[in-house]
Amino acid sequence: MEEENVGSVVITIDETPVGIVTDRDLTVRVLGEGLDPTEQTAEDVMTEDLRTAEPNAGFHEAASLMAEHGIRRLPISEGDTLVGIITADDISELLADEQQMFGDLIRAQRPEYA
Repeated sequence: MEEENVGSVVITIDETPVGIVTDRDLTVRVLGEGLDPTEQTAEDVMTEDLRTAEPNAGFHEAASLMAEHGIRRLPISEGDTLVGIITADDISELLADEQQMFGDLIRAQRPEYA
């Protein structure tokens, strides 16, 4: 996670997602419990009740799924194969981009002020 500068790693078996390890999992389940991080495996600390979405899931569907389950990272699977991940940060960035474009549209259509 440090090498790739990411906050999570999706755990797969033969490309099928079976769990996720997040920076929060490591903090709560390892450091918070006073365990030795060098003796823990991904399986020891991963969240197994994995929620996923299909690649054609819309923004609203993905965001709703994340909100409903209180998750910040949503693996994207095509069938049983992991193909990506969307994060709360990705959604925030998308919304910011959309707001910027909307603002540009409004500025382009309003009259100039003297």
